[in-house]
Amino acid sequence: MNTTLFWKIYSLSGDNYWLDKFMIFSAEWLGYLLVLGIIILFVANRRKYLNLAVVSIGSAIIGRGIFVTTIRFFYEHPRPFMVFDNINKLIDHDVTSSFPSGHATFFFALAAGVYLYNKKLGVIYFVLAGLIGFARVFAGVHWPYDIVSGFVVGILSGLLIQFLITKSAFRGAIRKISFLR
Repeated sequence: MNTTLFWKIYSLSGDNYWLDKFMIFSAEWLGYLLVLGIIILFVANRRKYLNLAVVSIGSAIIGRGIFVTTIRFFYEHPRPFMVFDNINKLIDHDVTSSFPSGHATFFFALAAGVYLYNKKLGVIYFVLAGLIGFARVFAGVHWPYDIVSGFVVGILSGLLIQFLITKSAFRGAIRKISFLR
């Protein structure tokens, strides 16, 4: 099923110049706009968006930096272009394990953090994180299951960091950082 779904999505690439360019932008650059959006919210109103910024960015960093790295240490999974000779990837990528997707984990964790504090904006972030994941399959560098697993790890990261921030000693530490307020 993973392979079948990959081919259905990947087969859409290479036929339309503008669609390919849009997917390349989505796979490589859209995420920067999501991070920039959180920074803008935080700078505009530090008090209102402090927890949103800490939880979303913290969970994205922890999810990608710790959870994905740990999973990949114990389970190596080749990328589609490493398995099939006829993949013309739309973006450059190193020959590393693909499971779970670090990009999907990072941006779904970011979306989860936003959603926990602002439901409407969180839905937009989830849709855009999904677009990033879809674009990475479209570009030939990920399997669909890599994206789905990144979704799961990202959401769990967001929930974990939100729990730690609001229910533990971290809460006091965050509030004591006076320059953020």
